[in-house]
Amino acid sequence: MTGTRDNLAMDKSHEAERSPEELARQAFYAFLTRVLARPMDPSEAASIAPFADVGSDLGRAAQGLASDLENADSARLGREFHDLFIGVGRGELLPFASYYLTGFLNEKPLAVLRGDMRRLGFARPDSVKEPEDHMGSLCDIMCHLIEGTAMGEFDIYDQDQFFSAHLKPWAGKFFADLEKAKTADAYRNVGRIGRIFMTIEEQSFGMIARA
Repeated sequence: MTGTRDNLAMDKSHEAERSPEELARQAFYAFLTRVLARPMDPSEAASIAPFADVGSDLGRAAQGLASDLENADSARLGREFHDLFIGVGRGELLPFASYYLTGFLNEKPLAVLRGDMRRLGFARPDSVKEPEDHMGSLCDIMCHLIEGTAMGEFDIYDQDQFFSAHLKPWAGKFFADLEKAKTADAYRNVGRIGRIFMTIEEQSFGMIARA
């Protein structure tokens, strides 16, 4: 959803430079980017399957979604996405930082985000019409920051700063709302995955700050 500098394009040759934990973080951010940018596809069961186990809350949430997708079809998932995020006039949820933090779209959180994006070298593609503070776009930037850290373009403190400024203040609330949304079915477990994952990220960055 978010354009990046050319040298931040995904490059498989750098996978060996990332730990399994970093690869898992990137996979979760990439998953959230995809399913919030467009209707989820049943094939997402394959992407979430490696994390689906009963050994953790996040694993159980992934297992729940994988089970949901076994019996899902693209048309039903498309209707669910429409009801949640598009609707007639508007969907049940507005996945934008400005709305969650101020009650209105296109407010100060968006302006602050755009400043940080310019500093980091990110830009919204012309083909994307939604404001940059969409949750899917923020997850996309985090995905690229993890990739860029492995390539030496960024470091963990860039990730920490971006997460603290643009995700920590509202991501948990948004994903909790998605988890209990009236029109959510399969997306209920997307909300659960997002809520648990953002809590883990917040705790992990908190340890970095204390160190």
